[in-house]
Amino acid sequence: MEKLKKSSVCCILCLFLGAGLLGAALGTGLSETENIKNTEMFTSFETALPTKLIDTNGELITEFSSDEKREIISLKDLPQHMLDALLTREDRVFYSHKGFSYKALTRAIVGKLTRKSLGGGSTLTQQIAGTLFCDRTDMSIGRKLKELWWAIQMERRYSKNEILELYLNKIYFGGGTYGVNAASKYYFGHSAKEITPAEAAILVIQLSNPAFYNPFDHTNVAMERQKDVLDSMVSEGYLTSEEAQSSYDDYWGTFDYTRTNSSAYEMRDDKAPWFSEYVRRELSNITYGSHDIYTSGFTVNTTLNLAHQQTAQKVMEKYIARANYLYNLEHSSRSNMAYDTYVPMTELLSLIFNIPQIKVSEQRTKSIANQTYLEDINPVIDIFATMNGIEDLKINIINRANSKIKEENEKTTIEGTMICVENNTGYITSIIGGSKYDQDNQFIRAVQAKLQPGSTFKPLYYTEAIDSRKFTPTSIISDTPVVFQTADGKPYIPENFRGEWLGDVTLYYALIHSMNVPSLKVLDGIGFESAINRAVSLLGISDEEVPKRGFNPGYPIGLGVCSVRPIELARAYSIIASGGKAVTPIAIRTVDDRTGNTIKDLERESREKLVVNGSVEQVVSPQTAFVMTKLLEQTVQSGTLHAQREKFNYTASNGQKYTMPAAGKTGTTQNWADAWASGFTPYYTATFWFGFDKPGQSLGLYITGATLAGYAWGDYMREIHRDLLAKDFPMPSNGVIKVDVCASTGKLPTPGCESHLTSQWYLYGTQPTETCPLHADGSASAISIIRLQNEMYQSGQRANLSGLDTSPLTVNLDFLKDDNFTGTVEEPENPPYNSSKEDEDSDYNFLMD
Repeated sequence: MEKLKKSSVCCILCLFLGAGLLGAALGTGLSETENIKNTEMFTSFETALPTKLIDTNGELITEFSSDEKREIISLKDLPQHMLDALLTREDRVFYSHKGFSYKALTRAIVGKLTRKSLGGGSTLTQQIAGTLFCDRTDMSIGRKLKELWWAIQMERRYSKNEILELYLNKIYFGGGTYGVNAASKYYFGHSAKEITPAEAAILVIQLSNPAFYNPFDHTNVAMERQKDVLDSMVSEGYLTSEEAQSSYDDYWGTFDYTRTNSSAYEMRDDKAPWFSEYVRRELSNITYGSHDIYTSGFTVNTTLNLAHQQTAQKVMEKYIARANYLYNLEHSSRSNMAYDTYVPMTELLSLIFNIPQIKVSEQRTKSIANQTYLEDINPVIDIFATMNGIEDLKINIINRANSKIKEENEKTTIEGTMICVENNTGYITSIIGGSKYDQDNQFIRAVQAKLQPGSTFKPLYYTEAIDSRKFTPTSIISDTPVVFQTADGKPYIPENFRGEWLGDVTLYYALIHSMNVPSLKVLDGIGFESAINRAVSLLGISDEEVPKRGFNPGYPIGLGVCSVRPIELARAYSIIASGGKAVTPIAIRTVDDRTGNTIKDLERESREKLVVNGSVEQVVSPQTAFVMTKLLEQTVQSGTLHAQREKFNYTASNGQKYTMPAAGKTGTTQNWADAWASGFTPYYTATFWFGFDKPGQSLGLYITGATLAGYAWGDYMREIHRDLLAKDFPMPSNGVIKVDVCASTGKLPTPGCESHLTSQWYLYGTQPTETCPLHADGSASAISIIRLQNEMYQSGQRANLSGLDTSPLTVNLDFLKDDNFTGTVEEPENPPYNSSKEDEDSDYNFLMD
């Protein structure tokens, strides 16, 4: 009996407690309504204010305002399959529930408890209520209760169609778009009135995770989810299987990942559209579900330096135009020669042997006809269709023609991209994503494109070689033909840039002249896994991403046969410039709300992630980073970037002359497909790339990393350093040593080495200890003198042969002493464009010609 009494008391207490909690919840809910019974104003919110982007000097870059990315559309103007897709994906019982679904809530709770994805528990009404009245990044039960309360109030006040229309005009669809109409223009380039079933499926899958299901960034995942929605619509009886499949095929048959955004967005005043677009995407990701970036009145303090951006814009416009001019000139010349030479031959052979398939004239006529239609006729049809409202003509003919134009342009138009990072902060001070930012070109290649880096990849694993102490800057490596054996026993036979060989060379000489065979021997010496691990850590690529990037253990990786983003390469070089300390490129420093309170401090968060045991993470040791920096400085002094060295000479306001230290590397991939230059000063790191969006085409012999990207890099870096004080690269307090050595043997010099000394930095303990055996008696072979004179000429040193016994020579070296010597070692004054001898990977060809 006593137990029964205690049990009854407990039950009563629980009931009172439950009633109290319920009352408190109801009271809180009632207070939140703000007298809604009298006002019924569910959509009365704060005044919409634009989001402002500010550069590092406080200058306004642009504004994101609500009229750009939100366009209201009536429910009756939307195709029925848009509504069907939404209800199929998000809320199949929308028209029967009262704002919430017991079944959905139960499913969500069970999913939480079992840690399984069983689907969401929010109805459409709850989702829009949460968007309008709650912070959807808050995952607490309190937020869910508040959301539920507002959903019930909305159901009481509005009809189902009114709620659905409000939802479709307010909800976030990814890409910075709010509302189905703005989203349709962003993803498909047309109004929501024209949405197809497949397009509707693409839109509704964005609702759960727009960052992951975006078809431009995650095409395969988007395809899978889109197919699921279409199949569900078929199961629900909204579509037939044939209609679903036809719409799916049409969508992907004309899919264009660069056709984004609405025309109003393009017309805004923007001093740095590529950077602004990058920030907009980042901002949309970090504020997803909690704020509308077009009405919340944020002030976004960015890392951009508008002066840097304007310089980058001018430089990229100049060199992209020049690259396309040279490409078209060379391509046209070769085509004309081919037609003039081979067309008559094929005509004759086809007639004599009755082989009509080899006739070229008909193929050329067809090509000319296609080009004429695309360039001249198609634009006229486009205007005609628009003026007369003939959408079928526009969709069926013009869009296909435009897709064809786009496809052809990607194969034959050289694009370019660049990014600049401040070494000590990681600030992205400028970014150019392509030739021109517009509705058809919003692919930010600097952060999105995955490209083969070519020889710009070599310094990444050379850091491992130096760190391993198996190699030093003056290690002697044989530059001779060699056959490497792959893991499966197959031969791998690399070649140098022009199939030329120099015999024994020092490691520093091989690196700054981008010699392939010596580099692969370095790779072989440290091992594939060590090289890849070091490269990946410098680039900042995640373990999950590595297998997708082609970082396969093997010799091709040593020549940059993998894929990296330009921003990743800039990060790697910036780490070397920063003494080996970790660097994370960032575009947003802080985000302030309309009252001036900082709600996001991304700079602080980024720096906190880099801290390990109280200090910034060291990706490589300060000593190794310094030695690598000194090696790459020589690329600018006498290697593939030597034509840029004069650009770093400045005169201070007091008349004093000084030189800003600079280091870097160029790269040209197989078949001259990509041209790179990446380099740094103590202040900034900049990476430049030129190539085609669609692989397979060659830039041509005149366009390489040294002759195009290198000049763009030099021009840009020269301008952004004009008003900066001279500064040295950070030198570690210990662990490195500078030694004068013989440039030919890498050994300590003898009196016979006096005229060809070089100074190199070493990790302490790896410096040479033996004297030069080649010049012990003060004489030298003809080959060694030729090589040494070549090195000295390129570094600006004058030849002094008085200390050498040159009597056995049969080679006349007078041309090396000639002040008017103009061999092909010198870069042309106007890059790539006057000399057919220009060489990306070597500047010693005048000795071989």
